[in-house]
Amino acid sequence: QVQLVESGGGLVQAGGSVRLSCAASGHTFSTYAMGWFRQAPGKEREFVAAISRFGIRRYYADSVKGRFTISRDNDKNTGYLQMDILKPEDTAVYFCAASNRGDLITTGRAMRQYEYDYWGQGTQVTVSS
Repeated sequence: QVQLVESGGGLVQAGGSVRLSCAASGHTFSTYAMGWFRQAPGKEREFVAAISRFGIRRYYADSVKGRFTISRDNDKNTGYLQMDILKPEDTAVYFCAASNRGDLITTGRAMRQYEYDYWGQGTQVTVSS
């Protein structure tokens, strides 16, 4: 079992940048593929990005492609989401998640929330216009 804790959220102006971190504990981090999801007020939680166990493969939602970068440092047991050129519509609570169900990206499963076994509590990102 792994515990996930997000940090790095806050208030930022449109066009700005934020880097979220996801600290993992309790099990070998490289065992898990990792994903980021977000939930805006009044909306369902949606997929943002995913990264394979050793960072070789990455996958993004169309809405963030070219603006967000997912990465991980297995030595530090931490995942990251670098968010650039932020827009007001990026305002949401951001969650990191971990999966031990194999290669989600190659098999087309990375966007499915039920493929992830562990979730953090979320961190708020608010983008002002």
